[in-house]
Amino acid sequence: MKGENSMEFGVWSLVPPVLTIALALTTKNVFISLLIGILTGNLVLNHFAVFTGLNAGIYSILDTMTESNTLIIGSVLITAAVIHLAEKSGGIEGFVNVVVKKQGLIKSKRGANLFTWLLGLVVFTSGTLSWMGTGSVARPVNDALKVPHEKAAFIVHTTSTPWCVLFPFSGWLAAMAGYLVTGGVPEDQSVSVLFQSLFMNFYCILAILLVLVLALTQKDFGPMAKAEARAATTGELDDPIHKKADSDTSKAVSGFTPRAINLLLPVGTLIAVMFAALIITGNGNLMNGSGMKALIWAVIIALLVASVLCVVFTVSQVIDEIFKGMSGMLPITFVLLFGFTMGNVVKSLDTGTYLSSIFQQFLSPALLPALTFLIAVLISFATGTSMGTMAIMAVIALPMAYSMGNSIPLVAGAMFGGSIFGDHASPISDTTIMTCSTTGCDIIDHIKTQFPYVCSIAVISFVLYVIAGFIM
Repeated sequence: MKGENSMEFGVWSLVPPVLTIALALTTKNVFISLLIGILTGNLVLNHFAVFTGLNAGIYSILDTMTESNTLIIGSVLITAAVIHLAEKSGGIEGFVNVVVKKQGLIKSKRGANLFTWLLGLVVFTSGTLSWMGTGSVARPVNDALKVPHEKAAFIVHTTSTPWCVLFPFSGWLAAMAGYLVTGGVPEDQSVSVLFQSLFMNFYCILAILLVLVLALTQKDFGPMAKAEARAATTGELDDPIHKKADSDTSKAVSGFTPRAINLLLPVGTLIAVMFAALIITGNGNLMNGSGMKALIWAVIIALLVASVLCVVFTVSQVIDEIFKGMSGMLPITFVLLFGFTMGNVVKSLDTGTYLSSIFQQFLSPALLPALTFLIAVLISFATGTSMGTMAIMAVIALPMAYSMGNSIPLVAGAMFGGSIFGDHASPISDTTIMTCSTTGCDIIDHIKTQFPYVCSIAVISFVLYVIAGFIM
C-alpha cells in the first residue's frame, strides 16, 4: 500500500471508514460495506487510479492473512467446532438442565444476566478468550431463559474489553505500559502510571457498573427495551428480520444422554490450557505470554477433549461434525477478515493522525483530558481498533500533558477509555464481530441496541473529564 507520507491524504482519509460505517448502518450488510470500504480506501491510497486501486484492494485482503490474524480466525473456527460437538454430545442440554431446569441454580433473566457478567469478569486473561468463552458458555443459559441475543451480546461485549483494561494482568499490561513509554512516560514509572490511570478510566468503570445495574434492575431503554419486550412476549431471541435458521442449539443427537460435563470439560480445558500456555510462552510469567499462541493451543486441545466425549460417533462422524460446526461460522470469519483488512487500510491512510490534527488546535490544559477522550472516541469509532487508537493517542496526548503540566494518569485514563469506545460502538470492530459470533446476535442489531448505552457512558465520561481537568 501507499501512503507512507503522514497526512498525505487529508480529508480523503476519512472517506473509507465513514463510508463503511454509514453503509453498514443503512444497508445492514457489514460484509458488503467492509468490501466497499476496502476498495474505496485502496482507490484513495493509489490516487484514484481505478485498476491499480482495485487490484491493490483484492491483494490487501490476501495480505491480511498474517500469522496473528490467521491464528485468530483459526481459533474462532475451532471454538465453533468445540461448541458444536458439545451441543451434539448433549453437553449444552445437560448444562441447561443443571443450572436452569432441574437444579434451578439460575431461575430468571436477572440470574442469567448476572451469570454472564460474572463469567466475563472471571475470564480476564484475554479479550478474545473472554468474548469466545463467555459468549459460548452463557448462551445456552441465556437462550433457555429467553434473554434476547441483543442483551446477551451487550453484556458480553461491555464486560470483556473494559475489564481486560481495568484488570490488565495479561498481555494488556505490557501493551498499555508500552504505549505510555512511547508517549514519554519513563520506563521505570510506566506500570505505576498505568495502575494510577485505571482509577481514572471513567468509561471502562462506568461500562462495567452499567451492566451490573441493568442486570440487577432489569430496566432497559431505547431499542434494547424493545428487544426485551419482543423476547418476553413472543419468545423471539432475534429480530425476526435477522432471525437465523435452526436457532435451537441445545438438543443432543439420538444416543447421547445430556450431561453438563460434555460442555464444562472442553471449556474448562480451554481455559486451563490457555493459562498454562501463557505461563509457558512467557517463560514462567503469565503476563509475558503469547496470547495468540496460547489461544490456538487451548482451542485445539479443547477440540480433542470434545471429540473424545463424542463416544457414540465414529471417527468419521466426529470429523464431519467438526466441519459442520466450523461451516456455521464461515460468514463471520470472512467479515472478521475484511475487518482486519479495513484496519490496515485505515492505518495506511493515517486517518487517526488526521483526526488528531484537527482537534489539537482546541486543546488547553484544563480541557486536555476531555478532548483526549473525545479524540480517542472518534478515532476508535472510525477505525474500529482500540490498540491502534492507543498507539496514536499516546504519542500525541501524553507529550502535551507533560508540557502543559496535566495529570499524566488522568490523561492516560482518558486515552485508554476513549480507545475502548470504538470496540463497543463500531460495526467494523473485530470485537463486535467476535462477540456476535458467540452470542448469536446480528451485528447491526447489536450495534443498534448497544449504541444508546455506550453513548450515554461516553457523554458522562466526557463531563467527568471536563470536571477533573479543572480540579486536578
